[in-house]
Amino acid sequence: MKVSHAEMVISAVRPEQYPDDGLPEFALAGRSNVGKSSFINKMINRKSLARTSSKPGKTQTLNFYKIENQLFFVDVPGYGYAKVSKKEREAWGKMIEKYLTGRSVLQAVILIVDLRHPPTADDQMMYDFLKHYNIPAIVVATKADKIPRGKWDKHKKVVRETLEMEKRDPIILFSAETGVGVEETWTEIQKFM
Repeated sequence: MKVSHAEMVISAVRPEQYPDDGLPEFALAGRSNVGKSSFINKMINRKSLARTSSKPGKTQTLNFYKIENQLFFVDVPGYGYAKVSKKEREAWGKMIEKYLTGRSVLQAVILIVDLRHPPTADDQMMYDFLKHYNIPAIVVATKADKIPRGKWDKHKKVVRETLEMEKRDPIILFSAETGVGVEETWTEIQKFM
């Protein structure tokens, strides 16, 4: 998809704040600092619509990005970050769970993992949660540019096995630096539109 128009519409914490234009939504889930903002910026070909931060745990709301007036990317708070109080983490958890299980226009969740390392226990829990609720998952393994191309398949296999992925779920190697995986990700997204 060629993106010429994208905007951040709202940062929401409650369902009544969510956009009501009925466009398909794709939630982005992943641990803090896995590169969700860089993923968004690369996908929409912008430098800094989604703010990247070196401080993990920055996103504390559901951020709705409207793309080409056709769909939304919804950036949900990253998980697995320790510097946030347990109470805050629980509040985010409830907000995210309510969004993921109760949002009728949600088409799929793009689960972002770091290709360089095996998925964390939190990544596994998120994938299991999606499977439990029959929410389609597109796994995107970022930072592919940090690994020699010859080792991509090995790392991909580790991700697939660690998450115990279903065969039909796609796993896409992605790099916000080089643009590897951008076209492939758009192709997967369009299957759900």
